[in-house]
Amino acid sequence: QVQLVESGGGLVQTGGSLRLSCAASGTVFSIVAMGWYRQAPGNERELVASISSAGSTNYADSKKGRFTISRDNAKNTVYLQMNSLKPEDTAVYYCHARTQTILVFKDYWGQGTQVTVSS
Repeated sequence: QVQLVESGGGLVQTGGSLRLSCAASGTVFSIVAMGWYRQAPGNERELVASISSAGSTNYADSKKGRFTISRDNAKNTVYLQMNSLKPEDTAVYYCHARTQTILVFKDYWGQGTQVTVSS
């Protein structure tokens, strides 16, 4: 089992920045990738960015250049630095972790943290 605890959300003005953090605990050795998703009211949950255990990153096209995902393996923590925020970035941001044990993959989610960008 993996537990994920997010922090760093809040209210920011257009053009501002926020950094989200997600601390993982439990069977962290089995984590093969972590990432951030977001869900705005009335929308489906969508990928923001992900990072593999080897450090490879993947971004949704619209987030490239403004968002940066990184991880601190010693702290079992993944970060999402968000710059030049826009009102359309307003959403609940969820931390995600995928684990692998032999051939079994499992997905874990954090409780979500609200990000609100005011115009």
